[in-house]
Amino acid sequence: MTPEASGDAEDDLVARARAARSRAYAPYSHFSVGAAIRAAGDVFVGANVENASYGLGICAERVAAATAVASGCLAIDAVAVVSSAVDPTPPCGACRQFLYEFNPEMLVVSEGAGGERRRWRLSELLVDGFGPADLHQPRIGEEEES
Repeated sequence: MTPEASGDAEDDLVARARAARSRAYAPYSHFSVGAAIRAAGDVFVGANVENASYGLGICAERVAAATAVASGCLAIDAVAVVSSAVDPTPPCGACRQFLYEFNPEMLVVSEGAGGERRRWRLSELLVDGFGPADLHQPRIGEEEES
């Protein structure tokens, strides 16, 4: 199932991800990424930040998600990812798992530097992801079972 385009809201989310990409700190890989997350009607952006100690870098998607969470927004509806690659680039495996915590059915939109756009549901990119239910916990927004 490929999610349908959502018009102006999607275009705005991608534009914000594109703007965030311009603020990426990627002096080592030169692979700049921007992300924009829509949660509770607000938009939160992030850019990838590399480090000379390579393993300490953080992806744009996790920066944006952490910003949303720090602002009190846990239910993520959609994420847009824009990278410096010509083709659309979906989130890496670590980001897929990180985002899965907040909504396995969120819309994921990626636009490459060439302008092509692709759409998925997160559950299509991370099949059978590990989530709160695996730890016998309710998913965000669900009531605890008695």
